[in-house]
Amino acid sequence: METLLSYIHNNLELIYVVILSVFLGIEVISRVPSVLHTPLMSGANAIHGVIIIGSIIVMGEAAADNYVVLMLGFIAVVVGTINVVGGFVVTDRMLEMFKSGKEKPSKQTKAK
Repeated sequence: METLLSYIHNNLELIYVVILSVFLGIEVISRVPSVLHTPLMSGANAIHGVIIIGSIIVMGEAAADNYVVLMLGFIAVVVGTINVVGGFVVTDRMLEMFKSGKEKPSKQTKAK
């Protein structure tokens, strides 16, 4: 516990930067118009792909007994993967809205 408190005390400025980044990110994202959502989502997918690769590399280089790094790396891989998959699903749904043309008749319609 003392080690954790010492780490927090030594890196207090970095913690402030992370907290301010969260508030800034929320403010910026809330002002993005829906028209720009798809291009920004593809950019976010690329960034999270890099995060996934980076966290896998960090986990591979970490010592076997450094559980904090391994857990944080695992969480980064899981959250990054969820975000990438969700981003592709949302982007695919948005692109479906712009497709034109008649849909193919379903099997039930052909049977009648």
